[in-house]
Amino acid sequence: MTDAETVQASTLSERLDALPFTRRHLKVLTGSGLGWALDAMDVGLISFIIAALAVQWSLEPTETAWIAAIGFVGMAIGATVGGLLADRLGRRQVFAATLLIYGLATGASALVGGLTALLILRFLVGLGLGAELPVASTYVSEFAPARIRGRLIVILEAFWAVGWTAAALIGFFVIPGSDNGWRWAFAIGAIPALYALIVRWGLPESPRWLERQGKSAQAEAIVVSFEQSAGVTSPTHTTPSPPPAKAASARARLAALWSTEFRIRTASLWLVWFCVNFSYYGAFIWIPSILVSQGYDLVRSFGFTLIITLAQLPGYAVAAWLIEVWGRRLTLSVFLVGSAIAAIFFGTATTESAVIAAGMALSFFNLGAWGALYAVTPELYPTSLRATGSGWAAGVGRIASIVAPLTVPVVLVAGGAPMLFVVFAVFFAIAAIAAWGLVDRKGEALDDR
Repeated sequence: MTDAETVQASTLSERLDALPFTRRHLKVLTGSGLGWALDAMDVGLISFIIAALAVQWSLEPTETAWIAAIGFVGMAIGATVGGLLADRLGRRQVFAATLLIYGLATGASALVGGLTALLILRFLVGLGLGAELPVASTYVSEFAPARIRGRLIVILEAFWAVGWTAAALIGFFVIPGSDNGWRWAFAIGAIPALYALIVRWGLPESPRWLERQGKSAQAEAIVVSFEQSAGVTSPTHTTPSPPPAKAASARARLAALWSTEFRIRTASLWLVWFCVNFSYYGAFIWIPSILVSQGYDLVRSFGFTLIITLAQLPGYAVAAWLIEVWGRRLTLSVFLVGSAIAAIFFGTATTESAVIAAGMALSFFNLGAWGALYAVTPELYPTSLRATGSGWAAGVGRIASIVAPLTVPVVLVAGGAPMLFVVFAVFFAIAAIAAWGLVDRKGEALDDR
């Protein structure tokens, strides 16, 4: 970057977009990714723990379904409230609070002696984790240079595969080892939360958010630190930031999501989030239990799930590349169609090799779609609404993740795995169509209103 280019990029937002990827960006990405991986590890672990507790506690299918669903009730509330708080109080503070709630509740889950206590703690875990993902994607998107913003968000989402793989390893090696294996799994899940909390406090606040709050000096200092990390000379003259707008109430921000400008993208986004959550959580929470019900023992079922999980990483890698080549909408739609096809094959697979191959394809396409969805979501709204819009989309999605685990036992009784995965395929297909109602901002600056 030349000095002339530096001077031209005179607003804080332009300067952020003009930067190369630096070690400071890497710190933001990995610090946020840690929390993302924890979220995935928790959701992944509960799928293995459910399979173990169903045997150990002689639970009915409805009871095991509620262990999965109650966490998503908390996530739905956490996502919506967390997004509102992040637009009002800042991104970093909400990060830290979510991790603290998650860590304490997960650690306490290892000590429970009955279903009621576990359900209460799973709800609290959901509150903490629910705000994590939409706030994290908003936060990283506000630091990322425009030309690689989508790619960085997909890489952030790839931490989900890291967490889910960790859960699969714990599920395979720890949970079957003893009657208390599931307790050790919860304990292991709580430990990283303490480290992540420390990391989060070392991250800077979003300068875009600070500028919106009238805290221009703090925002300037953060941008300068990123420029220094890149070896870029800060401009001697910067365009003054506009005076801070009066903070809108939560009700006003929610109403703005449905204003004439945003209503089509909001409706499309909520539909995509709902359908993807329904199919993803309906399938992946229940895969270990479905395999057990089909005659595979617990260890073999967990082993299959571990192999299937590993296919998530190449799915993210391909999506991260395509999202800056094809754009957000096309990438999202193609991966959702691939998910629908893979779901049908998985539901009708009868041999071990077919189960693994179809499951890996489902992981590849579904998690690539997740990466694209998280990339496009925060780009649809201006800074004043970004966390609110992202949080409410995630919250609507969590409603589907509550419904899905409760629906699975009913559909399995009615038509078995083939019917269940056809239902998931239909939801993926609806999401693929709804994706075309979104705005594609590939390579464009974020809206800083």
